[in-house]
Parts: sequence; C-alpha cells; structure tokens
Amino acid sequence: MIKQEARLLGIDDAPFNRKDENVLVIGVVYRGGSWIEGVMSTRIKRDGDEATDNIAKMVKNSRFYNQLKSIFLGGITIAGFNVIDIEELSKKTSLPVIAVTRKYPEYEKIFKGLEKLGKKEAIRIVKKTPLPIRINKVFVQWSGCTEERVRELLSLASTHSYMPEPLRAAHLIGAGIMLGESKGRV
Repeated sequence: MIKQEARLLGIDDAPFNRKDENVLVIGVVYRGGSWIEGVMSTRIKRDGDEATDNIAKMVKNSRFYNQLKSIFLGGITIAGFNVIDIEELSKKTSLPVIAVTRKYPEYEKIFKGLEKLGKKEAIRIVKKTPLPIRINKVFVQWSGCTEERVRELLSLASTHSYMPEPLRAAHLIGAGIMLGESKGRV
C-alpha cells in the first residue's frame, strides 16, 4: 500500500512551435494527489534523442529524488518526436515510470513522423514499449512495476480527473510560462 502523501512526479513539455530548437520540460512533485510540493525543469531538443537521459538527470539531481515513488509522463514522446524509453528511464531512476494519455496513440502517424526524421532508434524504442492498456478513461504504458501498482498509483494521483494531478500541474505550469496563461487539458 502506498502512503496517501507519497511524492509523485509528473513531467510534461511546455507548448512550443516548430521553430523552437529546445523545449521547456516541467516536472511537478505532488504529495499524493493533494498538493504541489516542488517544481523542476530541464530543456530538451525538439525532435531530438536525449529525452530519456535529460529527464533522468533532472530527476536524479532533484532534492526530491530519494523520496519519489513514481514518475508520470504524458505519453512516450515529448518535445515533438523525442521518444522516452520508459524502461531505460525506470532503470536509470530506479522508479516506476507510467505514461498516461487520454487517447490511444496513433502509431501509424508516429512511425511516419519518425521515419521522415530518420529516427531508427526512436522507432525501435516505440516498438519495444508495451502497447497501452485502458485504465478507467486513460491509456497507460509503464515500466518498473506491476499493473496492480500502476492502478494504485493512478488512483492515488488522480483526484480531480482521470489524469494524475502531478501531470496536470506540469501541463498547466508549462503552458502558463510559455503562453502567459494555461488553457486546455493534458
């Protein structure tokens, strides 16, 4: 059983446009699904290949690292087509990594975009990542824990919607910084 006030990290990219070389990525530490305890950030190259490493460094260099119980991501791609290897991120951080999306990924479009960019390694990572399963009203992929633990963490973190609060907060903060105010949903 996970404590109600466990520290959970949500990570999402801020809005960006196609001309941006680097994209702001926000991490928000939540106590359960109740309140924000901290914020961290890093930059990731748009359509690059360093997302897994940069996110792992951000997490491990955080003062919260030794107290975190999981990482929530808004899918396995970030900053355009920068693919996160959730298995590798879980190994590097020793934390469960849970990618959560509202819609089932459009794999045909993802592979077409990655092929256009010549990203063979990213294609390999997407193909080796287990397909998402539906839990409640979201689609979930994970590494570093069991499905039972994923369901427990989602239940703990998803207090105001089906999306985990740490992930919603990261999305809202990123949009507020880049656009002047937040809008929309994760």
